[in-house]
Amino acid sequence: MIIYATEVQTINSFLRLESLKEVYGLIWIFVPIFSLVLGIITGVLVIVWLEREISAGIQQRIGPEYAGPLGILQALADGTKLLFKEDLRPSRGNTPLFSIGPSIAVISILLSYSVIPVSNHLVLADLNIGIFFMDCHLKCCLIGLLMSGYGSNNKYYSF
Repeated sequence: MIIYATEVQTINSFLRLESLKEVYGLIWIFVPIFSLVLGIITGVLVIVWLEREISAGIQQRIGPEYAGPLGILQALADGTKLLFKEDLRPSRGNTPLFSIGPSIAVISILLSYSVIPVSNHLVLADLNIGIFFMDCHLKCCLIGLLMSGYGSNNKYYSF
């Protein structure tokens, strides 16, 4: 039985678990992405909850209390309700333009979060022109909103 050098290297690399190190490295590529998205979602949930609780305290009424403990999941309940609502589109407007505008707005805002450093080593996209990248994508959000307004063919939309 003849064993070639490449087969020996393959066996040795398998025994040293180098393939698992590569998989481990690939998993660590997605950790900053998921942690950034999780932080954004958590921040939005807390901000919405605090806004409702503070406004309820100012108005001397009870705030949200049915969705989760102390109403903390109220934003998720509102988002779920919004997803299952009827999708209204303008009858005389430009339907594709009206529909793609909010998508452009949301995607541009999420892309602008990619250059915000969370720590020294936790940055999704380390760019030299990060502030310009963020500024450009935040302005693209306005383009998406203008597209939706123009596509609605509404007389109250003024360009």
